[in-house]
Amino acid sequence: MKPLKAFTIPFVGLKEGEHRFDYDIDNKFFEHFEYEDFNSSNLKVNVDLLKKATLLELHFELSGTINVNCDVTNEPFDQVVENQFDLVVKFGDDYNDENIDILIIPHGEYEINIQQYVYELIILGFPSKMIHPGVEDGTLQSDILDKLEELSPKIRETKEDKDETDPRWNTLKKLLTDK
Repeated sequence: MKPLKAFTIPFVGLKEGEHRFDYDIDNKFFEHFEYEDFNSSNLKVNVDLLKKATLLELHFELSGTINVNCDVTNEPFDQVVENQFDLVVKFGDDYNDENIDILIIPHGEYEINIQQYVYELIILGFPSKMIHPGVEDGTLQSDILDKLEELSPKIRETKEDKDETDPRWNTLKKLLTDK
């Protein structure tokens, strides 16, 4: 995959200290990764880079919304997404990204591409199940919800069912009090 030039940070020319990089993420970014699980996106990623003599510290912050279809009703809605991530970049003999929080790059490198870290930050910020807020609070009116309610199994519970317990439990409870 070809790296996106906007996400390449040339750190050699930067002075020691803090530097900030802001990115606006839309669907073109996700097309690069061939990821099409949502309708649209309006995301902002802020990267704070702290350059020190022997290493770089990066702090990623994500905020914004994505328009997705509800997993229950298939109705589109805006899902709020927030996430953050810290990365330490050290210098060594060989490239090594085995550790999640530490990236080791060769001594001669002069720039770092953060597009994969931004992509993972966004994808891991999504909830595992996208549920429309109207489904959770009961305000969404949808034919699909009506059909799901109609087809859901009905459980009838009477007062007699609540009062009757298995006599074996009563015997076990006696064991606790007989000490």
